[in-house]
Amino acid sequence: APLLLVEGPEGRSTAYVESATACGLEADPRRSPEDASTYGVGQLVAAAVDAGAARVVVGLGGSATTDAGAGMLAALGARADVALDAGPRGLTGVGRVDLGAAGERLGDVELVAATDVRNPLLGLLGAARTFGPQKGLDDAAVIRVDGILDAFVVAVCGPGPAQRRVADRPGAGAAGGLGFALQLLGATVEPGIAMVAQAVGLADRARESDLVLTGEGAFDVTSREGKVVYGVAQIAGGALRPCVVVAGRVEVGARERRAMGIEAAYAMVDVVGEADSLGRPAESLRRLAARVAQTWSDR
Repeated sequence: APLLLVEGPEGRSTAYVESATACGLEADPRRSPEDASTYGVGQLVAAAVDAGAARVVVGLGGSATTDAGAGMLAALGARADVALDAGPRGLTGVGRVDLGAAGERLGDVELVAATDVRNPLLGLLGAARTFGPQKGLDDAAVIRVDGILDAFVVAVCGPGPAQRRVADRPGAGAAGGLGFALQLLGATVEPGIAMVAQAVGLADRARESDLVLTGEGAFDVTSREGKVVYGVAQIAGGALRPCVVVAGRVEVGARERRAMGIEAAYAMVDVVGEADSLGRPAESLRRLAARVAQTWSDR
């Protein structure tokens, strides 16, 4: 998986890590959602530290995991009485977790979690219940995994409400709980869309274009809570350009869509079905994109 290292002032370099390249569906499409791990993300963070980065920005999104970042912690040296690198199933029965070695591995490196998801780790709005179905967890698995992650929080933080507070922080549920693990290690949370939009000059690009296209796994009620599609739509609106969404699923009605400033939305499952959308996402997206292009092209 790629790692971008950018030199900054006074020799302080920043490394950019995209978590989806290490733990997204494309990284291992055959992996069961209950076995998928963020271990590869931890390897990338470790590589960034070894390369001399003073700051590591981890982009959270597009993950196939729901392990609360346990795999990433394992790759950085964390230890436990269960396998931290075997997905949520491997965390079953967890009773003890030691993060000491992971903290020492990072040293004084500044961690930043770039995300537009503000969900907590657990509960009705948590990682398993909100995003688990997109990753292949059925109803029974969602309840099972949420319980496993709750026990993991107790093992890492303690049972008291004040001790567990990090699990309730905005962004803790991002990327299947990877946001939780990063915040355990002292990461700050910054809006991903603002960071990317500024870096690529998105507002200027929108003004130079006829159509702005964006997308996400599921275009649903959570999309308005600071996520990419909403941020891009706001920028497109400022440039007086129409914004179109492509997504795995579309669960937003026309009224809500228009309130977000989005002209139209198209779902992969409507074109190729759910099995192909999850099993062959890249090919399915190409087919959907071709249909959207035909619809919106003026040629």
